[in-house]
Amino acid sequence: MAFVWLCFAGILVVLIQGLLFGVPVLRRISYTRHLNKDHCYAGDSLEMIEVILNEKRLPVIWLRLEAMLPASFSFLSREVMQISKGSIYQNHRSVFTLKPYSKITRYHPFIAQSRGVYNLETVSMSGGDLFGLFSNTKLVPMNASLWVYPKLLSIDDMPSSYRTWQGELEVSRWVVEDPFLILGTREYSGNDPMNRIHWKASARTGQLQVYKQGYTADPEVIVYVNVQVNAEMWNMVSDPDMVERALSYAATTASYLIQQGMRVGFGHNAMHGQKSTQAIRIEPGYGKAHLDEILKAMAEVEMKCLQPFQQFLKDELILRTEGETWDYLLITGHVSEQIEEQIWHLRSRGNSVMVLPVHAEMSSGKEAIA
Repeated sequence: MAFVWLCFAGILVVLIQGLLFGVPVLRRISYTRHLNKDHCYAGDSLEMIEVILNEKRLPVIWLRLEAMLPASFSFLSREVMQISKGSIYQNHRSVFTLKPYSKITRYHPFIAQSRGVYNLETVSMSGGDLFGLFSNTKLVPMNASLWVYPKLLSIDDMPSSYRTWQGELEVSRWVVEDPFLILGTREYSGNDPMNRIHWKASARTGQLQVYKQGYTADPEVIVYVNVQVNAEMWNMVSDPDMVERALSYAATTASYLIQQGMRVGFGHNAMHGQKSTQAIRIEPGYGKAHLDEILKAMAEVEMKCLQPFQQFLKDELILRTEGETWDYLLITGHVSEQIEEQIWHLRSRGNSVMVLPVHAEMSSGKEAIA
């Protein structure tokens, strides 16, 4: 009989502790998780900060938090969490015990290894009693995002052809013709485009005359990236590393030139985060806000081709007003005959076009100026 009463008392104690600690376990429990930055460059170090607050007079025996995070987040310490890592995502699990009216703050340093836009959406929070008889689970929305820009390179790590082009561009800042500043006419040199011929002056003098243009202080650069690594590729990018290198070239170029006070634009022929059927084209501009807009567009680049690069350049010719001239930097893994034809059309309008090749394997000093 005593044994029966002992068993009954034990069951009663277990039920009471379950009702006290298990049923209301998630009541008045708040949890927040955020990053110390909302943007960074690939390879930068950040911190993920999580705060758990118990605002009731009862302790929490155990509280488990689980979340799916990008596999490219390389955490530097795993002392307080369990990590199961896959190729795309990694599962994070951490367990807490909370005293009454207590708060725990944990800092998790990590490195953002890869470019992209990452959304931290929800965390699963579970808790229960000492014996696990009563437990509760709920999803906590996070709504935090991280923009990881392409890795910046030093100028010395850029291809030699780029360094040559950059030097010539900086010199040309003071000798670039302004198509809107007309100072008169001069004789046709043989290299002038047809749209600069002044027909009335030519008829009056009996010799071909062209508009004599003044000069502007700052060239405007447009950087375009081709995600087609070869002429046969379509849809899915067959060499993502090559495209990532191309984006690093583009990010380094835009960052450096804008810091020098030049106006820079950007575009590409890839699918992007805005889910639009239109290719991304950002008009030249300057300043930190404009650079952030360009870098965010680079972060959104997906490894899918939206349209062939020759079509992208053909559309460029249609969009641009006759008489506008730009300095184009085309970063591409290949130049087909169709692409070469569109480059010729760009140059025939008076534009300067530099082709910066991207190779499957990093090479230094072997690229040639196109």
